[in-house]
Amino acid sequence: MRILLTGGNGFLGKILTESLSKSHQVITLGRGPENELPIDISESNFTLPEVEMIIHAAGKAHVIPKTELEKEDFFNVNERGTLHLIQGISHLPKIFIFISTVAVYGLEEGEHITEEYPLRGNTPYAKSKINAENLLQIWAEENGVKLLILRLPLIVANHAPGNLGAIVSAIKKGFYFRLGDGDARKSMVLAEDLAAAIPNWEAVSGTYNLTDGADPKLSELDTWIASKFGKTVRQVPLAPLRAIAKIGDYVSVFPLNTYRLNKLKHQVTFSDAKARKELGWNPKPVVGNFNPH
Repeated sequence: MRILLTGGNGFLGKILTESLSKSHQVITLGRGPENELPIDISESNFTLPEVEMIIHAAGKAHVIPKTELEKEDFFNVNERGTLHLIQGISHLPKIFIFISTVAVYGLEEGEHITEEYPLRGNTPYAKSKINAENLLQIWAEENGVKLLILRLPLIVANHAPGNLGAIVSAIKKGFYFRLGDGDARKSMVLAEDLAAAIPNWEAVSGTYNLTDGADPKLSELDTWIASKFGKTVRQVPLAPLRAIAKIGDYVSVFPLNTYRLNKLKHQVTFSDAKARKELGWNPKPVVGNFNPH
């Protein structure tokens, strides 16, 4: 297939490009000059080449906005960027695959949350992704294009941004401390499993959560990562960290903030039963198969 991939130079985009390029012609689109199509989708007026599949992985994430301008940037990239993308399509693809997020549900706690759960995400990131999903559903129905929306939890691979990248880096340097007992379970998925599965879904439509199905405890994940570097995990009680985390609410370079602390201590898992039944989704568990370096 000829595949157009947005966000080609991003964290997930690089992994998708490497995997898909083994069997398909991949045309990458992104802000950087290393992309075949160096385009900023937050700006309009561009035309896309004819392809059979579009994978829209470009987006703004992993940033906590502190100003109205920073909040608006989520909508510029994730919502209006998606609108500009479909406006630039000159030849309809067979399928459009949108990389969305479980953040659209707006939940910090819960177990086995399904795709039927209402979309109550109220952060700029979640709202902009919800709006993008809605735009695409209208466009796909009007144009008879298959639309596959993949709602992803924590994406696990090397050089990951956000909490995972911070955990791996701290463990490697010997500075890592587990916050609390680490008993909270989190849904996550290996990026390599996602990349391997996507070409098999060229003829399907729908909205699906994708996880590894194991939903490991944070203590299981950090212990596994530490074992790969010959390190041990030390633990810090949560109580004194709540006050320290407030520093990060105002100082962006501080490694801990209230938002990050809450995400680490709350248990939230998502069900991938629908994907297993309808897509044949059969991923590997993250713990035991993630090889950080």
